[in-house]
Amino acid sequence: MNTRVQVEHPVTEMITGIDVVVEQLKIAAGYGLSYRQSEIEIQGHAIECRINAEDPATFMPCPGTVTQLFAPSGAGVRFDSHLYPGYEIPSYYDSLIGKLICHGQTRQQAVSKTLHALDELVIEGIKTNIPLHRDVILADDNFIHEAQNIHYLERELLTGNKKKADV
Repeated sequence: MNTRVQVEHPVTEMITGIDVVVEQLKIAAGYGLSYRQSEIEIQGHAIECRINAEDPATFMPCPGTVTQLFAPSGAGVRFDSHLYPGYEIPSYYDSLIGKLICHGQTRQQAVSKTLHALDELVIEGIKTNIPLHRDVILADDNFIHEAQNIHYLERELLTGNKKKADV
């Protein structure tokens, strides 16, 4: 049993409409599951971009102060973060600073919505991997048209098959 909530849980929430954190808290409080497996329907596609305070070309962490922040919004767009203008990103922890999750009825709609949301997302004062998501991963025909696995970045970027994000 894995009792922790995965970083990707918003994807599950977007495609099922079920808040898995609420469900986990109910179970911890002694209540049963609110749903049966047969009642859960997957609808559409969701993409999550982990937004990191890192150089998109070298993947090195980039601590510093957030000077400007504008988060995208709208139907099927979710941005989870603790950032605010003036927030000091330390060098001591994981570089994850936010998660952008977008839902569409088709994979192509989810990709399009994610690209639009990445264009709207403004985080200034530090380098982020937003260009990597927008200009490399979501621009890749293989990513757009077929599912990828955890070896995508290693295969496509680190082996030199694709150019790294230009900043």
